[in-house]
Amino acid sequence: MNKYIEMEKIYAKSEDVVARDLHGEFIIIPITSGIGDLEDELFTLNEFGKEIWDRLDGKRNVTELVEGLYSDYEASPGEIEMDVAGFMGELLRRGIIVEV
Repeated sequence: MNKYIEMEKIYAKSEDVVARDLHGEFIIIPITSGIGDLEDELFTLNEFGKEIWDRLDGKRNVTELVEGLYSDYEASPGEIEMDVAGFMGELLRRGIIVEV
């Protein structure tokens, strides 16, 4: 099933995962069955993904989250919005984040 991120909606981290920094690599680990794919249960985040993860507080909508990234990254607002929506869409599809 395809899941799309809506910019005006608010998303939060699922309670069914834990996130840890292990030896400089940030990973998300499902703690219940049905989260993630069997062949890809661990989800590793790059620096940009970690920044998005840190901002997922269940209080800000996606537009506000994206606006907070503008000053931190040298990319156009459209590129940042597209990258955030794509990344969060993947997290939503896997059950790693949920709509509030």
